[in-house]
Order: sequence, then structure tokens, then C-alpha cells
Amino acid sequence: MDLDLRKLRYFVAVAEHRNFGRAAEQLYITQPVLSRQVRAFEQELECTLLVRTTRSVELTAAGKQLYEEAQGILASVAAAVRRVNDVGRSVQRLVVAFSPGLHVSDAIRAFTRRHPQVRTDVVPTRWWEQDAPLRDGRAQVGYLRRPFDDSGLHTIPIGHEPRVACLPAAHPLACRGELTSADLADERMLDTPTRRTSSLEEKFELIASGHGVALVPLSVARSYSRPDLVHLPVADVPGIETCLVALADRREKLLRDFLEVATTTLRNA
Repeated sequence: MDLDLRKLRYFVAVAEHRNFGRAAEQLYITQPVLSRQVRAFEQELECTLLVRTTRSVELTAAGKQLYEEAQGILASVAAAVRRVNDVGRSVQRLVVAFSPGLHVSDAIRAFTRRHPQVRTDVVPTRWWEQDAPLRDGRAQVGYLRRPFDDSGLHTIPIGHEPRVACLPAAHPLACRGELTSADLADERMLDTPTRRTSSLEEKFELIASGHGVALVPLSVARSYSRPDLVHLPVADVPGIETCLVALADRREKLLRDFLEVATTTLRNA
């Protein structure tokens, strides 16, 4: 079957609002029309996406999977439309993906000084699929931290970043200056296969609520600083490698120039 992008956008709006009325307002359509379109979408897919009650709308397992898939699908379509428009208007553009907490702005400024005519955009990555924007065409280059699937990718090592333990401020270990992995052996660790958080905001909210602790890159901990959390160095936990990444078969001059400038700039930083 052909995927109806309009219905997919309708479904995403409902999934995000968990309410047909608010989703319909966002989409500038009536609630009955939205409800009919989503039901038709479920019939086309031959599975139930939403559980509807008089008070709430919840995603089924299939709905959660589709919502995750939809982020990449819609972003990829938008990127394709942008590339077509850029070609039609003779616009040169470079899009850089970046992992949360990593700062690529110095490299972009250095590249812009060399190529002032090129428009540069950035796109954040999700931690469990950092390479996705490169593979679906949303970005030409990424500043990522391992681990990620590097098959078919050209990677340039940049450096290593320490990981720190993120704990509630009231945790018994929070007063320590440094920890070891043994100190954390009995702690409930978030982002294990049984509890994967969908965003950093969710992760830190869970930690602050006492649902567990997590090992996170130092730059991430600093970017999401809050008074009810502390982050402590862990002496025997290895750091994480940071890399510049591009598809191995991409050879455009602008991309090569960016990789050259960014490698020097980021390593020096």
C-alpha cells in the first residue's frame, strides 16, 4: 500500500496532543473529519493505532512504533522538498546533525567565513539513532558521539568526552566528590533495554523523581543543569569518542571543505 502522508500527519498530531480536539485545532480541520481520517488510516494499515476513551487517547504498541517511525519519515520528506527547492533557487546548503550536548557552532562559523554564500542549518539527533539524519538525507554531515552504526559511514575521530553519574540532589551519594562503578552497582540504571527513555528531558525528570540514575556525557549534564540534580565523575568508566561523520560515498567539495575546517576547529576546541 502507499503511505498517505496527510493521514500520517493527522495521526502524529493526535499522538502528540493525545486529544482529538486540540489536534484538530492545530490542523485547522474539524474534530469529526480528523477522527474519520485517523480511523481510515487504521483500516488502511490493518491495525489499531489509538485506544480512545471518553477522557483520553492512548497509543497502542503499533501506534508507538508508527509515531517513532513517523518522525524520520516526515523529516525526510521535508528535507527532500527543501533540497528540491534549493536546486530550483540555486541555493547551496549544508546541514549538520549533532548529538545532544555537542557544540558544532565554532566549526560552522569557521566554515561560513570560508564559504559565506553557503547556508548552514543544524538538526539534533536522537541518542538511539544518531546516524539516522545522515542516512535519510536530512543532513550531510554529523558531529556525533559513539556508539552508532558506522556501516557505510566515513568517520573522523575528534576526541573523547568523560561520562558522569547523574543523581538526584538528595541521593546518599550526591555529597561525594567522585564515584566508582562499584558505587553504582546496586543502583537502578536508566536507559537499559528495559527502560529506554525517549528524550533527555524525560531521563532527567525520572532521575530527579528518584526513579534511577544514569551515566551521561559531561556536556549533556552541563547543558541540562538543574538544582535538583548533581553529576559526579566516575573514576573507572571510560569516556566516549566524538566523531565527525558523513556517508562514505559522498564526495561533494563543500562537504570535504567542511570536514577539513571542522576537524581542525573541533580538535582545537
